[in-house]
Amino acid sequence: MRILVSLLIATILAAPSPAQEQRPIITPSISTYALQPGDVLRIEVWGQEQFSGQFQIDENGRFHYPLLGEIDTRNLSVAQVRDSVRVGLEKLFNAPFVTVTPLFRVAVLGEVRAPGLYTVDPTLTAIDVVALAGGPNQDGNTNRIRLLRRDEQEEMSVEDAMRGRTLAEIGVRSGDQVFVPRKAITTTEWFLIVQIAQLALSFAIFINTM
Repeated sequence: MRILVSLLIATILAAPSPAQEQRPIITPSISTYALQPGDVLRIEVWGQEQFSGQFQIDENGRFHYPLLGEIDTRNLSVAQVRDSVRVGLEKLFNAPFVTVTPLFRVAVLGEVRAPGLYTVDPTLTAIDVVALAGGPNQDGNTNRIRLLRRDEQEEMSVEDAMRGRTLAEIGVRSGDQVFVPRKAITTTEWFLIVQIAQLALSFAIFINTM
C-alpha cells in the first residue's frame, strides 16, 4: 500500500506545472504580414469568379495568377500583393475590388484524432485548429498546447488557447506545428491506478480480518 501511495505522489509531482508558461509570440496585423513560401493566398475579386481562388506560394516566393502570370511575393506584405493584383486587373476592367487573405499550412500533431497537414485561416484559434484535426483524443491535454517551429518551442497558455486569441496573434505561420501533448496521467492509467488501489485495499482488509 505504501508503494502505491509513493507512486501516486511521484506521478503528480512529475506533472508539468501550469505556472511554467512561456510568453506567446506576438505578430502585426494580417495586412502587414510578410508572406512566406508555403503560404496559401485566398484571392477574391468581386464579380469576377474566374480571377478568384486559392494560390500557394512556392519555394521561390512566387505564385501563378490567371493572365498576370507569376507574381513575386518576396519581401511583400499581404496589402502590397493585393495592390499588385488590383493594378494588374485594372488593365482588364475598371475599379476591380480585390481582397487577399493569407492561409497557413500547419501540421496538427500529437494526441489528436486525425493528425496531418491543414490549410488554416489566421483568424482561427488554436482550439479551432485542433478541432479541424478531429479534436483531442482521450489522452490529449489541450491545456498545454504547443507551437513548434524548427528549434523553437512556444507553449500557449490556457487563456491563449481557450479564450479566443487567433493564430495571427500568437504568431503561427506556414510550416509550424500545433502539438497537443499527452496528459501526465491518461484515462487508461487512472483506471489501472484505481484498480490497483481497490485490489490493495481489498487485500489489506483481508489481512486484517485473518
